Amino acid sequence: MKKQIFYFTLSVQLFLTSVFLAADPRYITVAQDGSGNFITINAAISSLPMFNYARTVIFIKNGIYNEKFRIEQDNVTFRGESRENTIIKYNQLRTDWLAHKDSVGPGIVNIYADDVVLENLTIENTQPKVGPHAFVIYGFGTRTILLNCSLISKGGDTVSLWNYKTGMYYHANCFFQGAVDFVCPRGWCFIRDSKFNELVKTASIWHAGSYDNNQKFVIRNSSFDGVKGFELGRHHYEAQFYLIDCNFSDSMSTRPIFRYYNPKEPEKYRVANWGDNDYFYNCHRKSGDLDWFKNNLNLVTPKVIPDNLTPAWTFDGKWDPESKVGPIIVNYKIEADSIYLTFNENITVIGQPKLKSKNGKIFNYFSGNENNTLRFVAASKFSSKDLKGLEIINDAKMFATIASVNERDVNLNIKLKYNDWER
Repeated sequence: MKKQIFYFTLSVQLFLTSVFLAADPRYITVAQDGSGNFITINAAISSLPMFNYARTVIFIKNGIYNEKFRIEQDNVTFRGESRENTIIKYNQLRTDWLAHKDSVGPGIVNIYADDVVLENLTIENTQPKVGPHAFVIYGFGTRTILLNCSLISKGGDTVSLWNYKTGMYYHANCFFQGAVDFVCPRGWCFIRDSKFNELVKTASIWHAGSYDNNQKFVIRNSSFDGVKGFELGRHHYEAQFYLIDCNFSDSMSTRPIFRYYNPKEPEKYRVANWGDNDYFYNCHRKSGDLDWFKNNLNLVTPKVIPDNLTPAWTFDGKWDPESKVGPIIVNYKIEADSIYLTFNENITVIGQPKLKSKNGKIFNYFSGNENNTLRFVAASKFSSKDLKGLEIINDAKMFATIASVNERDVNLNIKLKYNDWER
């Protein structure tokens, strides 16, 4: 029930945000019938600035878009009108791309940027062969979110996010389908409330965490199904798997997650210094549980309980995509008729915010939609006492830029400096 409420609330939030942003240049609409700003996704991406400092939403109306694309600008959200009817399709084998390379990339969606969000979409690699590498999502950015999406391929490596140094990926309420290693993150990855469907008798999930021994792959409240004899997971390099509250169909092989070595690919062999790190809690198989996925979180060091295996824990406190806490003011500077507000993270500004203080002072937005410091201007000089009780009084918005499940509005509460109390 909580999950249903969460996604319903999110859908309402996304709808209302879409309606509000429609009048802002940072809200771009793609529609095949010509009712939007562009008729293709690639055209919308081409309109973006080279350096995109604030969040931009590309809203994609229902339709079948036969194209693949590459995103190099940070802070972009690709939001479909509906998961079932906003469909991106393209036929792309990895081997075909290697033989005839283009500048877009080997995937349908090629992510070479940070803080990219894809939501309410179906993305399909339509190449017909079962088994060979056929990417749907391919990329090297960090803080990538896949939310309420269907990612479909008949080939391997369906979702391949491969920033092995700093890559952090969050996926929720998704459907993943493919062949060998069809969800195969390098770095840190957290997945919840999703379904995995394996098309061949090989491993479904794969992880590489050899760059940092804190890198981990956490999957919560998800289900695995596929052809008879499909395997749960494997790895070539150091890896950490955590599966919590997951269900496995009777089609799953009895083989546990394993380390794979192919003598024909010696370059993929790495000495395992950190040992096996496969952890399970409350996982079940319909026809009976197997010993290798019995509860063993007690072996984790330092100690952890199931409820604490959150995204924030997964990403070692570097990112919490489920946080609802908005940016806070950490510093301010008064200069003549201007106030400079510095937040603890970068801010996206939509519209022209007008602030009003408790005593009625008005501050109009002037600049700063590129970083963590915003400048507001008053009609006359003011003092620190005019900064108490600030609130936005028009339809503008100010929220965190970093990729997030929730739109986190700024907190305008200012803690006055000691020397400013009497001013």
